[in-house]
Amino acid sequence: MTDDSPGTESESESESGSGSRTRHDRITRHPTAGPRNSLAFWTDAKHPLRIAINYVVVWLVRISPSLRLKRWLMRRIGVTVGDDVSWGLEATPDVFWPELITLEDHAIVGYDATLLCHEFLQDEYRTGEVVVGERAMIGAGAIVLPGVEIGAEARVAANSLVTRDVEPGTTVAGVPARPMGGDSDDDTGATADEADENESGER
Repeated sequence: MTDDSPGTESESESESGSGSRTRHDRITRHPTAGPRNSLAFWTDAKHPLRIAINYVVVWLVRISPSLRLKRWLMRRIGVTVGDDVSWGLEATPDVFWPELITLEDHAIVGYDATLLCHEFLQDEYRTGEVVVGERAMIGAGAIVLPGVEIGAEARVAANSLVTRDVEPGTTVAGVPARPMGGDSDDDTGATADEADENESGER
């Protein structure tokens, strides 16, 4: 669950003024009726058996040391996975709507990162695709919100909260994530251990 408010008014104005689409433009809203919050209606959003299957597969993806197995498992639950994608230990794809995730060729998702494609709020739940571009890197512990697109060769620093699109080749960091002053600070948190999996994990 996340709070999907667009942020401050100045942020919303700056995004809309740029003329480009934001993650909020790509989110689908699903209103729920009555006084209860939207999470109370989760069984209407997705069949419980489907969630149970997704949960077991996601658990295996999180703990498996084999990148080949991780890619195979994620494809089974609907994630679009490109060639040679590296998915770190404990990293978590969305359990409810994994089919909304696209990982393009050679992307890296670091240790304990989370890609969210849904948000349960008070009066509605929202869904949105997450796209990680070719050769993009997401650092350890980072969280990517629904509707976000991360461009090719972009870098997300460790423990960042990505609330808006990341332009190709850009490095972002912080909560919320913002472009860094210089891309030479390549502190994404995708450690050498993740790279080592490319060899030790290909079994």
